[in-house]
Amino acid sequence: MVATDFDAEREFEEGFSAQQIHASDRAKVVLGFFRPEQFIPVHAPSSDLVVTVVEGSGVVRDGDEDRAVEPGDVVVVPADEDRGIKAGETGLEATLVTAPPPTDAEHEPVRRGLQQGQFEPE
Repeated sequence: MVATDFDAEREFEEGFSAQQIHASDRAKVVLGFFRPEQFIPVHAPSSDLVVTVVEGSGVVRDGDEDRAVEPGDVVVVPADEDRGIKAGETGLEATLVTAPPPTDAEHEPVRRGLQQGQFEPE
């Protein structure tokens, strides 16, 4: 069993910080820590995503729609839909669950967007 809490895992880096707490062939669970305006660029992997916001605010891209989120909100983005997460002015902390875990190749748009500093990489 994996048991932890946000205080024990909280770590900030230059970009958003994703502290992995579980990974298997079926699912991956990370605690996401975003400073104000940090983001995970838009991409569309073949995995479902569940975001549960515990602190701060921001937006979650779900297909063509940006959904404002705040503590207590849960957003589910189906596989193969555009998705991205962007923190608001106060930052954002959330649990991110992907099932199945995305492949390294599916995360190439994330790496490109972070390198270019773009929420919507080309």
